[in-house]
Amino acid sequence: MIPPMTYDGRHLLADLYGCPVLDDVALIDAALRGAAESAGATVIGLHLHHFGEGQGVTGVALLAESHMSIHTWPEHGYAAVDIFLCGARHDPAAALDILCRYLSPARISQNLMRRGDIYDLGREVDGQQRER
Repeated sequence: MIPPMTYDGRHLLADLYGCPVLDDVALIDAALRGAAESAGATVIGLHLHHFGEGQGVTGVALLAESHMSIHTWPEHGYAAVDIFLCGARHDPAAALDILCRYLSPARISQNLMRRGDIYDLGREVDGQQRER
């Protein structure tokens, strides 16, 4: 018998509304780097794409502990954020806090999901048999 997975991954999805500046590539770069540092994560690569003057930025930080990404729509003051961190010592909430300090949203909606800890061979989840 295969023992259950014990994987400590946390995936934080956040919607940031009412952000005043979302078309500044340097700001988004600093925000992602600051968020990773605050969470105790290690950036091993960061790629940003700016869609043009006054338009949004898409960015992904590849982390030794997983990833963070952001997609911005400055015309709506909206940013979609994805923070996935592995390991109990890494703090996705701290990462989101730093992103919010940089982006100054008026409102935040967030959802934290645990990843991987419910899937073990032969266990039912949501009425369906899950296998590897």
